[in-house]
Amino acid sequence: MAGPGAYSFGDEERKEVMDVLSSGHLSRYGDSEDPGFKRKVYSFEQEFSKLCGTKYAVATNSGTASLLISLLALGIKQGDEVLVPGYTYVASLSAIIYARATPVLVEIDSSLTIDPMDLESKITDKTKAIMVVHMLGNPADMNEIMRIAQKYSLKVIEDGCQAAGAIFEGKKVGSFGDTGVFSLNRYKNIAAGDGGVIVTNSESLYRKLFAIHDQGHTPNRIGKNASGSMVGLNFKMNELTGAVALAQTRKLEGILDLLRTKKAKLKNAIGELQVGSFRKINDENGECATLLTIIFDNATTADKVASLLGQKTLIHSGWHVYRNMNQITEHKTPVTDWSESSRYAQPGDLPKTDDILSRAINISIGVIDSGLGSGFGINLNSTDDEIRSVAEKIKEAIHQD
Repeated sequence: MAGPGAYSFGDEERKEVMDVLSSGHLSRYGDSEDPGFKRKVYSFEQEFSKLCGTKYAVATNSGTASLLISLLALGIKQGDEVLVPGYTYVASLSAIIYARATPVLVEIDSSLTIDPMDLESKITDKTKAIMVVHMLGNPADMNEIMRIAQKYSLKVIEDGCQAAGAIFEGKKVGSFGDTGVFSLNRYKNIAAGDGGVIVTNSESLYRKLFAIHDQGHTPNRIGKNASGSMVGLNFKMNELTGAVALAQTRKLEGILDLLRTKKAKLKNAIGELQVGSFRKINDENGECATLLTIIFDNATTADKVASLLGQKTLIHSGWHVYRNMNQITEHKTPVTDWSESSRYAQPGDLPKTDDILSRAINISIGVIDSGLGSGFGINLNSTDDEIRSVAEKIKEAIHQD
């Protein structure tokens, strides 16, 4: 059970890690006069921001922390509402809750990303931000989302945790909004065990992001002699994680090229669908191609095919679906200063989302994760014979009476 990045581990990652172990400098900070200090985290930040087409990056200890840091840096506070799709990972909602704001759920469309029409209908006087999720590596419709954000003066956080390297109409995801957030856990396009990164084009916002993630310090200090600009916390990345992340970043474009090639082969081998369609891709050339999603005409067919493949339809895919996030629906939070009447989500709140997810299944191209409903399929290293074999099994399941 892993993602594309984990499948690409090799000598490059080992070399970067050994550089750190040999130096003895495991913190991202060290002596600038010591040639043995390798500055892997700093190098990762520089190379990742360049890859995303942004000016700045802040490496963190997780994608979840990156979402929270972004919300805090953008001034999101108690009483504010943040719009977020009902199909995402629970971390998107939990970060909003820990910022003491209220997540307002929005429907998805057939791309499995946020539905711009429902998004606009959910805006109130309390709405302060949109958290866009590039779900399953498919870029959301950023033209329409940014139009809405600008119309209502809303902040935009791009949750690109599942979409590192994705492109929408010539621009990398993460470069549209105020911040872009990415994860480095084992299921992602690039993996370092855990870790995250935030990108932005705003210098003032970058300084806030950095300060929050490192006890209030100003950016890129080397040693301990730096003055604090504000009260911060500690969400820093260490040098070992940074070493792996650096090696993985240098592989990302190659990983995505391979995923796109393998997805095209599998899709072609399956052929035309008679009982449904492949999900809408908002940029056919820019998606990550980590998954192949089929949306069937009805839930009965989807359930049958999923069962024959040892899968579940997406409506049952755990904490990626709002109605399955029991800690959210049951309001299990240690934060106690909200009104007792606060309500985040209940099953049935998003009927369009429920309908789409009840008719959809995921086939792995590079992300093998039963929790995401993608325990069946191929991986980054699958051969053409393996791809054809998987396609035959899918066709047999679809056409079996």
